[in-house]
Amino acid sequence: MRTAGAALTALVALAATSLVAGPALAEPHIGPCALERSSAHHSEGVASWNDAYPRPLGRQRAVMVFLSFPDATPRTAPKALTRDYFPATSRFYARASYGRFHLGVDPRPKWIEMPHSSTSYAIERDWAAAHRSAYLRDALAAADPEVDFSRYDLVYFVADPDAPGVDSDATKVVNFDRPLHADGTDIGRVVTVFEKHPPDRNVLAHETGHVYDLPDLYHRPADGKGDWDTYVGDWDVMGSQFGLAPDFFGWHKWKLGWLGDDQVTCVQEAGPARLTLEPLSAPDPATGTRLAVVRTGEDSAVALEARTATGNDADVCEEGVLVYRVRSGVSSGGGPVKVYDSHPGTGACQDASVQSGLADAPVKTGETFTVPGTHVKVAVEGRDASGGWTVQVTTA
Repeated sequence: MRTAGAALTALVALAATSLVAGPALAEPHIGPCALERSSAHHSEGVASWNDAYPRPLGRQRAVMVFLSFPDATPRTAPKALTRDYFPATSRFYARASYGRFHLGVDPRPKWIEMPHSSTSYAIERDWAAAHRSAYLRDALAAADPEVDFSRYDLVYFVADPDAPGVDSDATKVVNFDRPLHADGTDIGRVVTVFEKHPPDRNVLAHETGHVYDLPDLYHRPADGKGDWDTYVGDWDVMGSQFGLAPDFFGWHKWKLGWLGDDQVTCVQEAGPARLTLEPLSAPDPATGTRLAVVRTGEDSAVALEARTATGNDADVCEEGVLVYRVRSGVSSGGGPVKVYDSHPGTGACQDASVQSGLADAPVKTGETFTVPGTHVKVAVEGRDASGGWTVQVTTA
């Protein structure tokens, strides 16, 4: 180990959520519909960027380190585990960002053995801080002689999925209030991967989203049992990696810098406003509106976007104009985004959807929907020759 030792004391302050509060100004989005960032964890505010997180633009490089344990002999080669996640994750982000972000990966070719048994780290979803600290301290120490961390923007630690102490439910991003230091570079967060082989689809796309300050959009029942997908259903991978329409919401694409302010229409004037929404997942949004926003409060807005069977949404259940609420003051996991169901009495794709009641949530051609609790009415009038959705938005 070269330079990591002195900084490992920072591990006592590990947290599964970021401890960096408060926004930092960097390339802010402007306009009356750009909600201000709050101190909420992974706030959905877009008026500033929290520079404690990297922004997914241009090219970034990740290292994937495979960790074995003395109490188990790996049954799967690192090359096979790499194929579980890449190039699928890179393709997901390239499509979602319209080519504005490229994530490459350097998988290490061999297993690196941890100093203690897999069971000794007590790996589980709600991981005790002491055990989590020990795991990451040992992982960094074991990997440092083999990896030059200064070459990478992102670190994935992948555990042997067949080791007896590995719990697939424990996969997550771990953030540090003070970064680790190795090879002359700060490591602010790592993705700890404990997935079975083969893993849940899109699971790494979900976890990588946290690296870029995106929140969990699922609802976690108090006892861990029950329905997890009541907030957004299939819509956005930050809700469920199993979703039929897992592309990021237009709001997230705006937040991350993949949509410019000129591709977002802010509906302000009282009365009807007619606009055309280009399909969110269609490639290369050089022109046209991909997201429409109505400000409904100091920290809340209603957003509209057209979701169609293209790109990451190729398996979408029902096409149409999706309407959802965004609240910038609500923390990750608390429901910062909620999809409105324009067909509350029906469902769709019962055998494939994670939440069939929301699978047919979009407003379809010829339909009108009044957003509950607001004076916002959405009428989808039709589609133009290029595939855009003509929508009339009426506010009181």
